Amino acid sequence: MLARKERPLNREALARAGISIPIKADVARMRDYWLSKLFFDLQDPGRAAEYRARREAVLERYGLKPEVRAALLADDVSALAPLTNPYLLRFYFAAAGMRDADFIARLRALAPAPGAGKCCG
Repeated sequence: MLARKERPLNREALARAGISIPIKADVARMRDYWLSKLFFDLQDPGRAAEYRARREAVLERYGLKPEVRAALLADDVSALAPLTNPYLLRFYFAAAGMRDADFIARLRALAPAPGAGKCCG
């Protein structure tokens, strides 16, 4: 399967929301097609309900890499964030049953502490 280059996250919009996701500038990030497809499909309320009830069975329908599947089953925001659109990511966690406040807290936990990485004035 061919992957497309991903556009950078809209860091200004995330910053306005108080969210900073550290990503190495020299690493080309790629979106995961099957992950994004799953997230898109879960916008249908019936599919979202089925996913909450039978998560593993639904995941079998998608050609997900084992590490992506494991991140989904573990609700690992940090592993999934670089692989998909931030809006689909937020929607996915809501559809999967995570409270929005919990999702935002997990995103904020990814941000470096204020002043981190600064040295020597």
